Amino acid sequence: MCSSDLHTAKLLRLSEDLPVVLEIADEESKIRRFLPTVEAMVREGLVTLERVQVFLYRPQPARKPTDG
Repeated sequence: MCSSDLHTAKLLRLSEDLPVVLEIADEESKIRRFLPTVEAMVREGLVTLERVQVFLYRPQPARKPTDG
């Protein structure tokens, strides 16, 4: 018998051991000030600090305020 019901408990159990990647792009000095907070939060894993070269950056255009 096949069921298409999604059982949330099973789904959450599957995600317990999945890797998590968090990337932060900012000035080096700001990131370095934030590292003690990261260190306190990470109980197991790897934290790296790397320089990047931005190839392309396309910010969303600023929205105009709406009247109303």
